[in-house]
Amino acid sequence: MQSSTSPKIRGWIFDVYPSDIGQMAVWIISEKGQRIRLTDKFQPKIYVSGKKEDQEKLVGKIYSNPDIANWTFVCKYAQPTDSEKSRVLEITLKDCRKVSSLTNQILKIGDYMRLEVHNCDLRGDRTYFFTHDLFPLAYLEVENLKSGLKYTLLDCVESIDYVLPPLKITHLKIEIAKTGKIASLQDSIASISLEQEDQRIIIDSGDEGEKLLQLSKTVKELDPDIIVTNGGDSYLFSYLLQRAIVSGVSPKFILSRDEVPFVPKAQQGKTFFSYGRTFYKAPTIRLYGRVHIDAGNTFILNESSFQGLFEIARTCRAPLHTSSRSSIGSSMSSLQFYQAFKQEILIPRNKSIPEAFKSAYELLVADRGGFVYEPKVGIHDNTGEVDFSSMYPSLMVNNNISAETVLCKCCPDSHLRIPELNYNICEKRIGVVPKALKLVVEKRLKYKHLRDDVMNPKLKEMYDNRQTALKWILVTCFGYLGYRNAKFGTVDGHIGVCAFGRDAFLKAARISESRGFEVLHGIVDSLWLKKENTSLEEYEELCKQVSDDIGVLLNFEGRYKWIVFLPSKMHPNIGVLNRYYGVMENGKLKVRGIEVRKHDTPRFVYNAQMEMINTFSAANNSKEFMQKIPQALNVVKTYRQKLINGEVPIEDLIVSKHLSKSPNRYKQHVSQVIAAEQLIKEGSEVHAGKNVHFVFTDSKNKRFERRVRAEQLLDKGVNPDERKYLQLLYESAANLLSFSNYTAKTVQDSIRGYEYKDLFSFCSTEDY
Repeated sequence: MQSSTSPKIRGWIFDVYPSDIGQMAVWIISEKGQRIRLTDKFQPKIYVSGKKEDQEKLVGKIYSNPDIANWTFVCKYAQPTDSEKSRVLEITLKDCRKVSSLTNQILKIGDYMRLEVHNCDLRGDRTYFFTHDLFPLAYLEVENLKSGLKYTLLDCVESIDYVLPPLKITHLKIEIAKTGKIASLQDSIASISLEQEDQRIIIDSGDEGEKLLQLSKTVKELDPDIIVTNGGDSYLFSYLLQRAIVSGVSPKFILSRDEVPFVPKAQQGKTFFSYGRTFYKAPTIRLYGRVHIDAGNTFILNESSFQGLFEIARTCRAPLHTSSRSSIGSSMSSLQFYQAFKQEILIPRNKSIPEAFKSAYELLVADRGGFVYEPKVGIHDNTGEVDFSSMYPSLMVNNNISAETVLCKCCPDSHLRIPELNYNICEKRIGVVPKALKLVVEKRLKYKHLRDDVMNPKLKEMYDNRQTALKWILVTCFGYLGYRNAKFGTVDGHIGVCAFGRDAFLKAARISESRGFEVLHGIVDSLWLKKENTSLEEYEELCKQVSDDIGVLLNFEGRYKWIVFLPSKMHPNIGVLNRYYGVMENGKLKVRGIEVRKHDTPRFVYNAQMEMINTFSAANNSKEFMQKIPQALNVVKTYRQKLINGEVPIEDLIVSKHLSKSPNRYKQHVSQVIAAEQLIKEGSEVHAGKNVHFVFTDSKNKRFERRVRAEQLLDKGVNPDERKYLQLLYESAANLLSFSNYTAKTVQDSIRGYEYKDLFSFCSTEDY
């Protein structure tokens, strides 16, 4: 580490954060590998809109506020839907950490109704990036002048062949000397391990204070850019600080690159509801000059590795420590905020665009979602799959769907109309949402082409991880458009995209049928088509015609050797939209809606079902598939015997279940609640939105606490519930063969005979 006053430095911007009043610390990784700390002057701005007299009264009340550097009146687009700029009050703050408190003061002065505060949700580091038109890991040249830092950007966010600095990544693990079954803050440190590249360091000697100081010293010597932990946000760093306080070394316990004591914020995690599921987000533990990533508190890193994380940070202009923890919706919002900032559209504190009034008939027409073709249950040959590439995002870009463009007041006679609803769309300006999405759609398409064309396996993996990260933005952008808290969201735009999607999907189906294809199944943006003796060229010609006619790229995903569409468990003659499996001619498996795709499936069942699918994958057509059913049932028999013989490791029987609410709010003692209560009894914190891991021990016991055992409380003498796991095994096999009238009972009878009928009558098919 070094602090530099040299006039020019060339390298990558790594970290930015407030360091003092009116100052930002900026860390640069130079081309020579130096980690350089610079300081820049920075004062953020917020904006206040309202009636002229209310704005002037506000000035009279806050002009002497010590947190305000200056104020003035400027012209901005106060609301996303405004077609003309209006006068707003621009307030420059001395310290970006005072934005929240000043915002609350202003709202209180305006009785929370007469004044609106804008751009107040942007944190200091992100505002700094927006103001200087920078992004994390941007390659640039910086001059350290007396007036502040002057940047010359040598990179662009649209780039797909950018070079990243050689980042040093350290994995930190702590072994705790538990006195009880579950570790607590009162337990001492047993050992500390750090891994960086091929180097592994173990700290296990000396008293606790010496171990902690040795950890600080080792981190300083290794000088990592990124520290990866498992549970650092939720537990580990708080534990380390507690032990440092007890040992009397907290002032010297430093993990940041900046020489500041390690003090986590005293804040609680939060539980939130999204896409029909409850999530728990642990509080952020921030390092300065380094980036701390909690592997248990990051979605994007788990989905697309570090390359995906870096791509999201660059594209969405979100700091690394933030983007590693952010939901995809938050990352997408950051990209939209930048577009608004650039267009001088003020970012509202709360969403303020209401849904247009609709009659009962209009609601019936509008609120219909995507179009689907019910699948034809059974196994099929000669089936090909075609998918629209980023269908809904592309429709949003092509049709200019955004909060300020749908039903705009400036273009009532617009030629661009939403199908069925006849809503007008603005023709005079491009919306914030399509501008933001266009970059993501185009970059992802380029990465996919590079991935498919390149031969180098490392480059192929890198491009795939980058496109996967961007895919998640495109997957969520449509749902986020209708989200109640999306600043630039619009319900009318959301239902408009559905209308465009239905129109495009039906056109694609009609074109396919006109070319002699039978539609076996279709769901929103994918079609499964059947045609005897068809060639690959016919599929390619179909895709080209649909792409040209609709304006959204249709891709030929491949042709299946066979594909199985599975029926409903309750109604065997009715197909389930997203429940199928098949093998393509290139050997690729495609599986949806069965146990191997579910997060709560124990590894024992997962392995058995996957081995069955692999057995079927050797079949070249439906006839050969049916001939392999006995062989697949032998797989079930083998796994059954392994379980009975006690050859299945206990970790392969662990079930993971999600808590949709706090354990004390459940009315029934379902398995995850019993396990959660066991953990709470031992002093562990269990929140709504977290997963609970456990093993079935006696699923029918009248005493609830004996039915399951939480993973953290497993002892050597714990015996799994053999009957329950056999039941799960049989049901997983039956699911694969349900199109041929197999049930868990017939699977059991096929591999065991009829002498054990009492076992199945004992087992229940209720949801565990």
